[in-house]
Amino acid sequence: MKRSIAGLVALVLSVPVLAADEVSAGDTAWMLTATALVLFMTIPGLALFYAGMVRSKNVLSVLMQCFAITCLVTVIWILWGYSIAFGGEGALWGGLSKAFLAGVGVDSVSGTIPETVFVTFQMTFAIITPALIVGAFVDRMKFSALLVFVALWVTLVYAPIAHWVWGDGGWLAARGILDFAGGTVVHINAGIAALVTALVLGKRKGFPGTAMPPHNLTLSVIGASMLWVGWFGFNAGSELAADGTAGMAMLVTQVATACAALGWMIAEWITHKKASVLGIITGAVAGLVAITPASGSVGPMGALAIGLAAGVVCFFASTTLKRAMGYDDSLDVFGVHCIGGIVGAMLTGVFCAEALGGSGFGVDSGTMGGQLMAQATGVLATLVYTSVATFILLKFVDLIVGLRVSEEDESIGLDVALHNETGYNL
Repeated sequence: MKRSIAGLVALVLSVPVLAADEVSAGDTAWMLTATALVLFMTIPGLALFYAGMVRSKNVLSVLMQCFAITCLVTVIWILWGYSIAFGGEGALWGGLSKAFLAGVGVDSVSGTIPETVFVTFQMTFAIITPALIVGAFVDRMKFSALLVFVALWVTLVYAPIAHWVWGDGGWLAARGILDFAGGTVVHINAGIAALVTALVLGKRKGFPGTAMPPHNLTLSVIGASMLWVGWFGFNAGSELAADGTAGMAMLVTQVATACAALGWMIAEWITHKKASVLGIITGAVAGLVAITPASGSVGPMGALAIGLAAGVVCFFASTTLKRAMGYDDSLDVFGVHCIGGIVGAMLTGVFCAEALGGSGFGVDSGTMGGQLMAQATGVLATLVYTSVATFILLKFVDLIVGLRVSEEDESIGLDVALHNETGYNL
């Protein structure tokens, strides 16, 4: 018995325990992979998903927009975006202490991973968020206006909201909001900005009288499939470690996505008597969106409910609601991302309850009612701030460079009119 106890003590003492701010090789390896997966979501995933749904005369312009946003936001993030989001402990922003990545080097650590990896991982989130907005205004925004708008939007909208939710001292984090991977920061944020942009720009020439079907749904299926795979990095990577929470985040992401795709398909089948390829892939994206805020807080049964709700609700938001309101959000960014993000954010406050298989309520929330109030506060704050800020930025950009292409350019197509290229045979 004494030998057994002595052996146990020796075994425990021999197990390496990571000190604070010591890099874990396992966590770092996973986060390097997750970072690559999230970048893969934008280029080529989102780019192909959107490109397949536009008319053939605009396919290259959409690919160009996603690619250029990736390049532009990368530079903004290292110059000042990362600092605004994660540089300090203010309630509203992180300050400029880490502008130009001051103090971020080979030896700097964030938790159990190098800070350089954390910077790059968060950069990929900053890249995909404005890229999502592109789907609302395809066919009609000037490329120069896009670049100016994205630069301002990432600086003044995305980075501050990221700090509110994820940054040290952020006021929404202090309220106890649960947003594991960006339901509020990414999807509600981009979705409401998309609606405002569509309204400010106005409808496409000929909408809604002229049919504008997708030119190549094969590309969209490939893009949606890439988004689904990449989203494991998005959600499971947000744990910033290779552990049980990351594993559960991966599982619930798969469950919610499948259930949302089926939910959309069934709703469409009942409504229109046929199930479409465009419908099932859009439903899958709706499920990915809705599980994003919940992925670190809910169990498989919660994910099933969230996915089904997102598929059905986003279907009606992108069809019935859109027709009733009469706006021209070309690729349904608002109906999928904003509405799906709201569904996910609010249902996180329900299914995070331990009694329902979740991991428990957030900081100081205490009860389901308290958690739902924290979630609603985050949703409302994002909707109001982003709507107002996006409207002001669009009007400013319109003043300095103009927002919309000419009617002639719109008729020709942006591939030729703005880039002097074509992605199809004339």
